[in-house]
Amino acid sequence: MLLSEDQKTTARSYRVANMAIPARPLEPGLYLVATPIGNLGDITLRALETLAGADVLACEDTRVTRVLLDRYGIVNRPYAYHEHNADEAGPKLLAALEGGRSVALVSDAGTPLVSDPGYRLGQMAIEAGHRVIPIPGASAPLAALVGSGMPSDAFLFAGFLPVKDKGKRDRLADLAKIPATLIIFESPHRIGASLATAADVLGPTRRAVVCRELTKTFEEFRRGTLGELAEHYDDRPVKGEIVLLIAPPDLDDVPGAIEVDILLKELASSMPTSQAAAEGARLTGLSKKDLYQRLLALKGEAGGH
Repeated sequence: MLLSEDQKTTARSYRVANMAIPARPLEPGLYLVATPIGNLGDITLRALETLAGADVLACEDTRVTRVLLDRYGIVNRPYAYHEHNADEAGPKLLAALEGGRSVALVSDAGTPLVSDPGYRLGQMAIEAGHRVIPIPGASAPLAALVGSGMPSDAFLFAGFLPVKDKGKRDRLADLAKIPATLIIFESPHRIGASLATAADVLGPTRRAVVCRELTKTFEEFRRGTLGELAEHYDDRPVKGEIVLLIAPPDLDDVPGAIEVDILLKELASSMPTSQAAAEGARLTGLSKKDLYQRLLALKGEAGGH
């Protein structure tokens, strides 16, 4: 069992401003709890009550989570759940849910399931018919977006770029024409190379922001073009966690529907439909699947007249 009978009867509470606050019992279900990405003061009261009141508390790294628990006087014992033990720990957490227990899941920082293996547990819980309850709070992508000055009416979180250069170039090419601010996680050891590749694939004049150490003492937003930022971070030692934001392409760079239809018709006149869609995707940065469906529609319209 993940929780002993003695632990179940332990008084559950959390402390705020040296005041102990009892945590109410939680209904059975999987609680996905957002935790601070740096500043421990960014935790929500609902998150504290959930961490204190959960029957089972699963986390990415028990040492990291213990720092947060100690800060707020929470005695709940954390259990490790991460990509290396998911096959073993996952079924135990599901068994706890089956037994009518409440399970809280946290990552090292930010919102669980965002670029971490917790989504697997969430999927399994849903498939098994258990409630999944998000406890919202800190999120590095959103913190970076609102502090960057980039357009926020449309944005795409792209996670981490591939490590190898070809994969990185292919991924950036896929993202090139998307009319939205791109939000990307990057390692401090690779940010220089990634900026240089992005400048090469997307163009050196495209605006970008490197967000480093968000909510921490040395928080930094460095703004410029991809070319300027690539030059700044070339062979420069960098510390801390990084979120890279890249501005949407200029409207002139995004092909309109009529232009796309003309291009597809031209390509389809000299090659098979699938190949024409693939070539259209390469030239426009749009989805091959969407272009393939559009080509079929265009052929259907032509055949109907």
